[in-house]
Amino acid sequence: MQTVTAVAHRGDPYRFRENTTDALRSALDRGADAVEIDVRLTRDGVPVLLHDETLKRLWNRPRPLRTLSAEEVRGLTDGLLPTLADALAATGGARVMIDLPGSPGVPAVRRIVDVVRSCGAEDRVYYCAGAEVMLAVRAVDASAEIALTWTTLAPPRPGLLHAVRPRWLNYRFGLVNRELAARVHRDGYLLSVWTPDTRRSLRRLLDHGVDSVTTNRVDLLCALRGESGRAADAAPAASR
Repeated sequence: MQTVTAVAHRGDPYRFRENTTDALRSALDRGADAVEIDVRLTRDGVPVLLHDETLKRLWNRPRPLRTLSAEEVRGLTDGLLPTLADALAATGGARVMIDLPGSPGVPAVRRIVDVVRSCGAEDRVYYCAGAEVMLAVRAVDASAEIALTWTTLAPPRPGLLHAVRPRWLNYRFGLVNRELAARVHRDGYLLSVWTPDTRRSLRRLLDHGVDSVTTNRVDLLCALRGESGRAADAAPAASR
């Protein structure tokens, strides 16, 4: 039976502040196979975990990250906003999906990839974002594992797929149906989806045969995955 990878979106954000080490550890404790994090650079080029352009929503500090040094970020967040190196250390040997918001160019991507390498985490890190950013990742790291984020039903162009060489196609969950899942698999890719949080949506996606689900409710996903596995194991016995 297919095993669906359970990816915790920004950690465990219903219990801890998203993209913090507490959120990442909590998600792994609750059964996540991988954690998804958002990475941006400070003014002095330090990769840190933050989805938004500013510190306003999470830290009530209306300061753009790009104007702040890493030391200033530490002061404004009481040391709770982790660097990428902190996050890789906190996740041990677990898989980490790095989302790259804000359309970083090649120099910024190179800095992020360099930190992943310096932490010895190349084998457990993979990257997701749209085509432009994933082309930058591929330019920096020929061996990087890539999940190409795609937001339309029209498939990616063959030339783009050849240039990016993704392992995964990463779709918004509402776009996914059985036909799309079958097409992605037929074309030789794994299918990841983001970010369903309801029991109904998660069950539907499991039924459609997706390979990975990124969710804010990773404990619910793991429970439903277990139910699906038990049902599949019982089916042959029930038919005899």
